[in-house]
Amino acid sequence: MEYAIEISGLTKKFGDFVAVDNLDLRVRVGEIFGFLGPNGAGKTTTIRMMCGLMRQSKGTIRIYGYSIPEERSELIKITGYMAQRFSLYEDLSVYENMEFFGKLYGLNGEGLHKRIRELLEFLDLEDVKDRLAGRLSGGMKQRLALGVALIHRPKLLVLDEPTAGVDPPIRRAFWEYLRGLNKEGTTILVTTHYMDEAENCDRIGLMNKGRLIAEGTPKELKRRIFGGDLVEVVLQGRIQGDVIKGFLNVGDLKYKDGETVLRLVLKDASKELPSLLKRLDSMGLKVQSAEPINVTLEEVFIELVTKSEARVRGEAY
Repeated sequence: MEYAIEISGLTKKFGDFVAVDNLDLRVRVGEIFGFLGPNGAGKTTTIRMMCGLMRQSKGTIRIYGYSIPEERSELIKITGYMAQRFSLYEDLSVYENMEFFGKLYGLNGEGLHKRIRELLEFLDLEDVKDRLAGRLSGGMKQRLALGVALIHRPKLLVLDEPTAGVDPPIRRAFWEYLRGLNKEGTTILVTTHYMDEAENCDRIGLMNKGRLIAEGTPKELKRRIFGGDLVEVVLQGRIQGDVIKGFLNVGDLKYKDGETVLRLVLKDASKELPSLLKRLDSMGLKVQSAEPINVTLEEVFIELVTKSEARVRGEAY
């Protein structure tokens, strides 16, 4: 099966308010797909409809071929869901929570206890397995919630803001767990408003005000904004602009400490930069340095949101 998730025309209305607006989305089997967007963008509402926890106003959802919410009982068997807020039993221990939810998924006996031991080791929770969940730190609670979501070896893991409110070191460790799971074949859909986290995803969907405004790999989205890769080239001496602009797509030109600094747009820097440097050399221009300019996904998101909202208002951008 090519797609783990297939969504078409998905819409959710609360009275006159449209929380999710005609969403089309496909997530491939075996990829990490990131849902990005600010709070209120519609990410959690989409997740809840996907998991059969909320009925859509219109549109279709198919998860590994199962129609949702009609076949939610089948969905539960193959999906692990980690909610935005910690929702496990705080008066049960780490081990007891895993055991309880494992039994709900139909696991029992030595098979269940072996799986719990595997997850305790994988998530580094062995030393706190007898501690009450309510007495765990924020990072440990996140790891326990992930363990419960994984107890039945799901084909699809759905994570709603899994690292919200935790420290950066914990966030990094959490993503190491996710990459390890993905290498083992688990398809992962994760929502986040941390733009730096999205660099870990194979593909990204950017949401704003209930709409999917862009979709693609991090590199594709960055190129889409500027029409290619941004590169900074520093030339020796002060070179006149008309000499350069005659044959280069120059986005910016400035002078600094007796050097000429160019900001160029190349469709594919890895392929075009070597020939560009040769051409500059043939013109007698000495290149001091040439390197790609890192564009953050936050910059991309702001640019796309600005353009999207301008289109909605019917304004030129």
